[in-house]
Amino acid sequence: MATPDDTPNTDLNADPHADPQGADNAAPANRDEQFAAAQNEIAELKTQLKDQQLRSLAEMDNLRKRNAAEVQSAREFAAKDFAFSLLSVKDTLEMVLKDDKSTTDQIKMGVDMTLKNLANAFERAKVKEVKAEKAKFDPNLHQAMTQIESTTDAPGTVLQVFQKGYTIAERVLRPAMVAVAKAPEAANVDAAQNSDDSSASPIEPKA
Repeated sequence: MATPDDTPNTDLNADPHADPQGADNAAPANRDEQFAAAQNEIAELKTQLKDQQLRSLAEMDNLRKRNAAEVQSAREFAAKDFAFSLLSVKDTLEMVLKDDKSTTDQIKMGVDMTLKNLANAFERAKVKEVKAEKAKFDPNLHQAMTQIESTTDAPGTVLQVFQKGYTIAERVLRPAMVAVAKAPEAANVDAAQNSDDSSASPIEPKA
């Protein structure tokens, strides 16, 4: 005979049709929903990043265009300012040529005035003359056209300027065309020394 303690402990309110594996099946479903939500969030982030990238590229392109426009405007303004400064040079030249009764001194005075106006225009445009004569040869500023042997000047010294050079804003506009000193050849030095010795007056012996 069974005792009360041997009676099985059953839940009288339990649903006899309930699936005992329902809790286990619910977990994968939740994981799928979380995964789908994460994918949607990643997709939204990608869209936002793409929009930000496109906006950044557009801003960079606009900035580049603005900088290019400002550079072009600065160049045009600089050219306009330099052209304006040359108008006085043209006016002076036209005045000199128009006056048929000008004397040589008057023409010279007009040319001198024109040269001064041109020098002022160069100064405003930061155009400077390259120092060349008796200067040490600089390949960045000078263009050697020939070499001249010299016993008085150090090799590499500019002896003659064929065409003046100019810089603009510390950059070379045109190099100076020059002749540069070089050391004389040994044969020429010996010949010069022999010539000096032979031309010297002989010393008469004492009686």
